[in-house]
Amino acid sequence: MFFCSPVPWHLYTDEYSSVAIPGLLDIDTNPMIRRLRLIQFLDENGRQRVGQITADGTRVSGVGSYASMYELAQAALTAAETLESFASRQPASPGIDYARLLHVRRVLPPLTHPDPARCLVSGTGLTHYGSASARDNMHKKLSKADDSLSDSMQMFKWGVDGGRPAGAEPGAQPEWFYKGDGDCVVGCGQALPSPSFALDGGEEPEIVGLYLIAPDGTPHRLGFAIGNEFSDHVTERKNYLYLAHSKLRPCAIGPELRTGAPPAHMEGASRIRRGERVLWERPFLTGENNMCHTLANLEYHHFKYDAHRRPGDVHLHFFGTATLSFADGIKAEPGDIFEVDLPDLGAPLRNPLARAASGFNFGGVRY
Repeated sequence: MFFCSPVPWHLYTDEYSSVAIPGLLDIDTNPMIRRLRLIQFLDENGRQRVGQITADGTRVSGVGSYASMYELAQAALTAAETLESFASRQPASPGIDYARLLHVRRVLPPLTHPDPARCLVSGTGLTHYGSASARDNMHKKLSKADDSLSDSMQMFKWGVDGGRPAGAEPGAQPEWFYKGDGDCVVGCGQALPSPSFALDGGEEPEIVGLYLIAPDGTPHRLGFAIGNEFSDHVTERKNYLYLAHSKLRPCAIGPELRTGAPPAHMEGASRIRRGERVLWERPFLTGENNMCHTLANLEYHHFKYDAHRRPGDVHLHFFGTATLSFADGIKAEPGDIFEVDLPDLGAPLRNPLARAASGFNFGGVRY
């Protein structure tokens, strides 16, 4: 079975519409006419390489002799160029069949750090309006006084009211959570292991921002990727204060890094496949036009902390979901395949659900 499959080149015409926040943070978002679709993969000899998807979406050309996206991005910083412009100037090696790479699961997450402990995986929620009907219902609820709203709805209202700053000052602070380090990330086709103590394992289709911190402490956005911010929604539902526990799960990112700013409006579909049938499917909208926060506001509130601007670190930041199967009463089972299809960011992200031992038992601490 093909867990992932390529898609043809899409013409990206929408531009980044966020308001820049000067002062504390200067994220490089220089636009280029043509966006690149970059991947990390293993060649026939098992060596890690960086590849660029050809314009027709069928083949992968090696990008110079670079062995990792991290190495390529560091070289771009040294050359004072964007990843996009620097990668475009590198010699290309002969193309490899993209579908074959995906079929044999040799495509890796699009950005990794040589030391996984120096890759921070995090996210923010309550950022998307969702469908038009859900938006209407939500606005009706938001007409209530603040003291009658749940904590979640109150935070969402703060985003609606103040998450899109029009000037040079940041807007409302969003929800934020820690997901893990680089070891929690799997690539397209790889299993998402749900630990044995988990009460649930469900998908959250999202866009992910990929960043590298420059030697002077400036965050540089390298691009965006499709993400599945896999979570334990049963644990979260028990009590909202269990949110932090529910997020400490693996996640999937990829298969591609799409350079430049994302379209302000993107349409995708989230599916769960069980055997030969589609068990569940929902369309979703994402991109800044479908969010109550600007990307610049969300980025500011993530990178305003000194600890999040340590030179050489990688950050993978999830920007929130618009739909999830748990809300429809679906319970995924081991062997089910999560599929996040968002054509503006490349080939679909597909990952089977697996059950895994936690690796730690009660009483396991020694003293």
